Amino acid sequence: MTEVCDPAPGAVVVPAAPAASDGASAEIPVPRREAQIIAVYGKGGIGKSFTLANLSYMLAQQGRRVLLIGCDPKADTTSLLFGGRSCPTIIETSAKKKLAGEQVAVEDVCFKRDGVFAMELGGPDVGRGCGGRGIIHGFELLERLGFHDWAFDYVLLDFLGDVVCGGFGLPIARDMCQKVILVGSNDLQSLYVANNVCSAVEYFRRLGGNVGVAGLVINKDDGTGEAQAFAAAVGIPVLAAIPWDEELRRKSANYQIVAHPDGRWGPLFAALAETAAAAPPVQPRTLGHDALLNLFKSEAVGRDVVLDPATFEDLCGGRRPERKSLEVIYEGAE
Repeated sequence: MTEVCDPAPGAVVVPAAPAASDGASAEIPVPRREAQIIAVYGKGGIGKSFTLANLSYMLAQQGRRVLLIGCDPKADTTSLLFGGRSCPTIIETSAKKKLAGEQVAVEDVCFKRDGVFAMELGGPDVGRGCGGRGIIHGFELLERLGFHDWAFDYVLLDFLGDVVCGGFGLPIARDMCQKVILVGSNDLQSLYVANNVCSAVEYFRRLGGNVGVAGLVINKDDGTGEAQAFAAAVGIPVLAAIPWDEELRRKSANYQIVAHPDGRWGPLFAALAETAAAAPPVQPRTLGHDALLNLFKSEAVGRDVVLDPATFEDLCGGRRPERKSLEVIYEGAE
């Protein structure tokens, strides 16, 4: 189990809270650590990086020490923070240093802006390796760089939620974080991913894990209400609703931070910083597929379509072909 700034040597073991017998959300004790480690999950393209870059910036503006770690193979978590500049990734840098017979140093992979420290784990090129294994390898390198000894108030991890490979579930499976924040919107696919992450939290909780879900950040909120309904159904709070806004879209596309304390969006991200920090991890309920679909109007998800079973004749073009027997018959046999 990964620890950051542990007040005592070794890992802190936190007893698992008993599961709620009536299916209701059960609050999970926060592990006793000086740093809050928060893993943020969401569907690709839903706005995790936008949310995290601005949240980490606001936390730093409020005087907190923040480390932002991108765990998406696209390595785009820190791009907005650094105005469109790409960080050398830990995995790529490690490979180059190994070829040169050198060791990776912190200054090779960690960079800072206005109080936010940031780095990217990276991942393999398409078709050339397992992204989840790359995540595991990246955290092994972080441990060798002294991750356990770093002093931060918050460590934010950006994880792709729509990949079910074990490496992407590492923070939940190994109690590497205290809580998870979900980023979603009022669309079925992003809520499907959020529901899957809730399922993972529920599964590892049954195995004795301590990680819970702090809540949902609704990005590109158009006011239709499906994300709020999802949060209520699984028993987690809405931490913030970031509206669908043309200014936000343009600034995000141009790699501009919007979470300036004195700016238009400052109060929104200041409130998110407070709720993200204070929200306790809870054990969510997981929705079945039909329950998830029921959050949406039937015409939006095609729920009025009737399943029409296919027959063998359908598969053979409308006729049932004669199937020859494999039985061997000998002439003159009675």
